[in-house]
Amino acid sequence: MNWVTRVRNAIPFIAKRETAETLWHKCKGCQAMIFLKEFEENQSVCPKCDHHGRIGPAERFAALFDDDSYDVLKPPVVGEDPLKFKDTKKYIDRIKAARLATGEQDAMMSALGKVDGQDVVVSVQDFAFMGGSMGMAVGEAFIDAVKAAIRAKCPYIIFTAAGGARMQEGILSLMQMPRSTVAIQMLHDAGLPYIVVLTDPTTGGVTASYAMLGDVQIAEPGALIGFAGQRVIEQTIREKLPEGFQRAEYLLEHGMIDMVTHRHDLRGVLSQLVGYLAPEKKAA
Repeated sequence: MNWVTRVRNAIPFIAKRETAETLWHKCKGCQAMIFLKEFEENQSVCPKCDHHGRIGPAERFAALFDDDSYDVLKPPVVGEDPLKFKDTKKYIDRIKAARLATGEQDAMMSALGKVDGQDVVVSVQDFAFMGGSMGMAVGEAFIDAVKAAIRAKCPYIIFTAAGGARMQEGILSLMQMPRSTVAIQMLHDAGLPYIVVLTDPTTGGVTASYAMLGDVQIAEPGALIGFAGQRVIEQTIREKLPEGFQRAEYLLEHGMIDMVTHRHDLRGVLSQLVGYLAPEKKAA
């Protein structure tokens, strides 16, 4: 045993101290510092200004399904990096980094469970996974979830959150737009409801496809919802956009969505909608 080892072993073990990063959360709405535990227990909603933070599939499923009991659908297997894309990093390396950071296979996760005793299939896009971007894996996951809803004869609910199509997959990413549209028609042909919950942000090709095709369109307060960015629109039309443009409340006021619902009320509203739209399933 050398002297370095002896010195190292002689140093008493000190548990990792909690720091500002592990104790506090800075609200992006009001900039207030909130205890992280309090913030998470409040479903990542600021208790001071009501700003809705971004959350992933695990948090969504836990808040929605009965007794936190549900079956996660198997992630689809698709070709990775079909274009051998590389910018400042290889695309395959970006995927690996996102999987390591989130613990998820790709940007959409789906599960089958019950909400107030009613069967539903729920998909959640995670903005933390490469901006929730829509690639082949997301498109295939959407179609698999629709098929699962048809097999279970139950409604399909999706929580959208995306920066749009995944540029690293080029035209293969854009092809998911018509594919998802066809899948929604399959759901309608089966007489099953399709409910969309738009969360912050929902933009680009996702907005131009399955995000705006719901039988009922719900949005969380303050969610950014649109196709092109505000700066691009202003440069194109050469006009200043109105206050609150592309926010959930603005879209509700102009008839583009059906309701804006607080995260704490979502479970009750979705349960009520499922009961209205699929009453025979509830009765069974």
